[in-house]
Amino acid sequence: MKLPIIRLTLCAMLFAFCSSAEAQQPKKVFRIGYLSTVERTRDSARAEAIRLALRELGYLEGQNIATEYRYAEGKIDRYPELSAELVRLKVDLIVAAGGSELIRAAKNATKTIPIVMTGIGADPVAAGLIESLARPGGNVTGITNVSDELSGKQLELLKEAVPKLAHVAVLYDPASPGNVLRVKEVLPAAARELGLTVRSWDVRGTDGFEKVFAGLRKERPDGLYLSPSPLMNANENGPLGLR
Repeated sequence: MKLPIIRLTLCAMLFAFCSSAEAQQPKKVFRIGYLSTVERTRDSARAEAIRLALRELGYLEGQNIATEYRYAEGKIDRYPELSAELVRLKVDLIVAAGGSELIRAAKNATKTIPIVMTGIGADPVAAGLIESLARPGGNVTGITNVSDELSGKQLELLKEAVPKLAHVAVLYDPASPGNVLRVKEVLPAAARELGLTVRSWDVRGTDGFEKVFAGLRKERPDGLYLSPSPLMNANENGPLGLR
């Protein structure tokens, strides 16, 4: 799903929530808790897009909405602490801008405050976040961009960009839901259709990147595929050096 569509869908959810509550309490200033896995600077584009879209719907910061921002800065152990902070502030809604671990932390912190996920790279049903895509149940809703076809399409686009591509190294975090199935079954099947060879490298923490890249320097693959996870996202500015 493209980013503009994701933002539009998210804002429609926020608008529906606020409109319903506003009918009951027209003078209330609604408090939105914004919870992100990364630093403020890296998340600014997404947060600003949401703010502008809400503004177009008539929801203005400081007038009828107020947003409490919390940034984990790549530190997974901060997810529960930041989620608890937002619950103590009694926000009306929590926007979880991150993966399943972040959403789970928010869900563990409250069973009553609505939680909106902004598009995670894992199956929210398999991760235990919702009951089903059709009927999420509980207090978690939102969108997901997980798709087996998407993983294969990404390999296809990589081959189009690098015509001589033959050998692809896949980095993944085995602790992240959905990664093992994607890496062990989905990507190899797509690679066979494209005439590619893939080799997976598991990374279990920030200190594991150095060892993996030492191996990659010896093997010299033609391309690198990063299976999405909070660990990969949090290290794009560090060991991965992708930004």
